[in-house]
Amino acid sequence: MLAIAADKIKALNSALAKPFLLTAEKIRPQGKWLVQEANESPSAGRFSAEFSRSRRDIVRAQRLRYRVFSEEYGAAINSPFGLDRDRFDKHCLHLIVRDNHSGEMVGYTRVLPHERVARSGGYYSAGEFDLSMLEQLDGRIAEIGRTCIHPDYRNGAVIAVLWSRLAQYMIEADVRYLIGCASVALNEGYDVAAIVQRIRDKHLSESDRRVKPAQPLNSLQVGVNEQASVRMPPLLKAYLRMGAEVCGEPCWDPEFNCLDFFILLSLDRLPQRYVQHFLQPLAV
Repeated sequence: MLAIAADKIKALNSALAKPFLLTAEKIRPQGKWLVQEANESPSAGRFSAEFSRSRRDIVRAQRLRYRVFSEEYGAAINSPFGLDRDRFDKHCLHLIVRDNHSGEMVGYTRVLPHERVARSGGYYSAGEFDLSMLEQLDGRIAEIGRTCIHPDYRNGAVIAVLWSRLAQYMIEADVRYLIGCASVALNEGYDVAAIVQRIRDKHLSESDRRVKPAQPLNSLQVGVNEQASVRMPPLLKAYLRMGAEVCGEPCWDPEFNCLDFFILLSLDRLPQRYVQHFLQPLAV
């Protein structure tokens, strides 16, 4: 069914090329996300997401990344200009979420398509994990990274529209797998032991889809803590709601002062509500 859906969507690129729009009121209390209907007025949407090649947008994104990762989370980013930037930026697609009321950039992630990996010198995640298992994946891969949300907009709506646009990108670009790192900041008061245990119990991939961390968790001497309810970082929670698998134990990233989990999202596991939304123009 997904293959048929992808073919139909590709035939309607012009209809789907416009940014996704989403309002906070359309977020269900249970955490399920509803994207604004395709035939509603664009002015009704609070947030929009689109890929940008603008140098100005990329610099603004690098500034937002620095604010979140360095100023909030304490990452050791050596930049005299207050920008988080690295060698991967020039090879990536840059996905921007804007507040349509203020024009401010409120969310961001970057995408490294498989065909650009050779030019970038490899995946960013390869610096933290042995990614040998990727060789057995059948289909195109893209890596996401540096995902961040403005501190004033972490209510779920921005993450929802960001992931909706990523889901559309997967289908449009015939990407079968998204990979990347989901982080748990070590200075944000999270119960790391409880998060690790919950992932081990409910979200680990099959054994043949595991990666090996360069700096494994046992070096941090984290104990076991079983809880019925576990507070997770919003982005990690969003990945898991989208059906992402966690491919093994986390890696300690001392530069960014966090634990990184390697995640794998397959198009086959994409929630049906996203696929149904992309097919909506066919019914108009």
